[in-house]
Amino acid sequence: MLEGSGMDISTSAELSAFVIGVHGDVDLHTAPALDAALAQALRAETPRTVVDLSGTGFADSSILGSLLRALRDHREQGRRLILAGPMSDLVTRLFEVTGTLAAFETAPDVGAAREQ
Repeated sequence: MLEGSGMDISTSAELSAFVIGVHGDVDLHTAPALDAALAQALRAETPRTVVDLSGTGFADSSILGSLLRALRDHREQGRRLILAGPMSDLVTRLFEVTGTLAAFETAPDVGAAREQ
């Protein structure tokens, strides 16, 4: 957990996916930890990265920058990036207001994302 940040990131490499669990708020101060986990995912030899946002109650535009960069990097490597929920209303609203949700593959939960 990032000291005093209110965010915890867990990672696990599986055969079918590299799963990043984001728990807590993502903002300017905590986004670098998400960037680091996404970079770690790119180094893993899995066909997809799943970002589990079910534990994220709040996110500002910092998460969009992190995820859009990661999406570009994953596509350049021929890999998939999937956002898993269920997402909080605040997080969903951020994606909807910015028109970025359609850019991502999404899944209702991590289990479904592993199978996509």
